[in-house]
Amino acid sequence: MMEENKSTEELLEILKKKRSFEEYLREMPEFIDGDLPAYLEQMLAQKGLKKAEVIRRSQLDRNYAYQIFSGMRKPARDKLLALGFGMSLSVDEMQKVLKVSESPVLYVRNKRDSIILFGLDKHVSVGEMNELLYEMGEDIIE
Repeated sequence: MMEENKSTEELLEILKKKRSFEEYLREMPEFIDGDLPAYLEQMLAQKGLKKAEVIRRSQLDRNYAYQIFSGMRKPARDKLLALGFGMSLSVDEMQKVLKVSESPVLYVRNKRDSIILFGLDKHVSVGEMNELLYEMGEDIIE
C-alpha cells in the first residue's frame, strides 16, 4: 500500500511502472474529487471564517460569490484567486482550490502567476494584489 501524501511526481512514476490501471488503483492513490463547494466550506470551517466576510474581502459580486459557494456556478480562475485572497489562503491551499476546480495551478515561471504566488505568500489583500499586478504591467484579478 502507498503512503499518503506522495508527490505528483512520485505518483506519476508509480503509474508509469504499472501494467494496468487496475494495478495502479490497488496502490490506493489519492485523487482530487472536484467538489469545489465542499472544499470551500472545509476551508471556511478550518480558518473560522464567515462567507460574507470572505466575499467582502474578495471584492466579488455578492450573488456571484454565493453561487460559487453553492455550486451553482463554475468560477473562472480569477474568481477563485479572488476568493483565495479573501480567505487569506496559503500558496498550497490556493493550489488545491485550483486543482479541485480543475483550473490551472499557479506556475512560478509565468510572470503574472509568480506575482500572485508572491502575494499569497505575503498574505496581501486582493486590492494590494491588484495594485502590484497593475504596477508590474499584468492583468488584475477580476
